[in-house]
Amino acid sequence: MNSAIFLDRDGTINVDKGSLYRIEDFEFLPGAKEALSLLTGAGYRLVIVTNQSGVARGCYGEDDVRTLHDWLRKTLALEKIYVDGIYYCPHHPEAQVKAYRVKCGCRKPGLDLFYRAASELGLDIDRSIAVGDKARDLQICAHSACAGYLLGAGEIFLSALSALPASVRRAADLLAAAKDIIQ
Repeated sequence: MNSAIFLDRDGTINVDKGSLYRIEDFEFLPGAKEALSLLTGAGYRLVIVTNQSGVARGCYGEDDVRTLHDWLRKTLALEKIYVDGIYYCPHHPEAQVKAYRVKCGCRKPGLDLFYRAASELGLDIDRSIAVGDKARDLQICAHSACAGYLLGAGEIFLSALSALPASVRRAADLLAAAKDIIQ
């Protein structure tokens, strides 16, 4: 079984612009590509786990999400950064689009997408690391031996960190987390 880095997307890899689905609006956060390259070079499998409630809210469709994710994988592959899987939840319990109005286990803080990725990709969650900018991105750490990094700073950040298990560390951004992981 392989170890992986489970990455949130918006606010971790790219600037969180809310309801991001258009390629032309995608903007990598400073240091994100370097961080992903370091993690890939260290032998980690990269897996993105993201909530995409814009689908449920009718802002964009699942085809838009898949198009953006295909572009993201191809863009990173040009720099020898390979994303092994991208898993997203299109649901929201208060969705405007009735078909997506579901209280599911795949929407973070739910864990279904993590377990699905582990099953499909042959990953050992207990030897993996979750990285995200919100406490919900790291709930897998409270239910397994998965370590984690909460990105950011400030009072809200410290409050979220205190609610997470001791296996979750603090990092300013993805690059700082990657450097700490590979040292």
